[in-house]
Amino acid sequence: MFQLYTDVVLRRDLLSEGLRAGDVGVVVERHDVPGRETGYSVEFFDMLGNTIAVVVLPGSCLRAPTPVDRPCVRSEAIAT
Repeated sequence: MFQLYTDVVLRRDLLSEGLRAGDVGVVVERHDVPGRETGYSVEFFDMLGNTIAVVVLPGSCLRAPTPVDRPCVRSEAIAT
């Protein structure tokens, strides 16, 4: 269970959204549906604070950050 407005780490690539495993997002909503896995709306930002994507994911696609995690930067290729 993830609390609202906490950081989470993506466990798998979501290439259609421009996201990769290891990207960090913020939980902005929790979705409880009886008989189903808890889901979360997660907002992902670029380094300037601009929203890249807001996606709804099952909790199993997310994990909490750990002390051994380190931020990194990767640039997306820009189509010309």
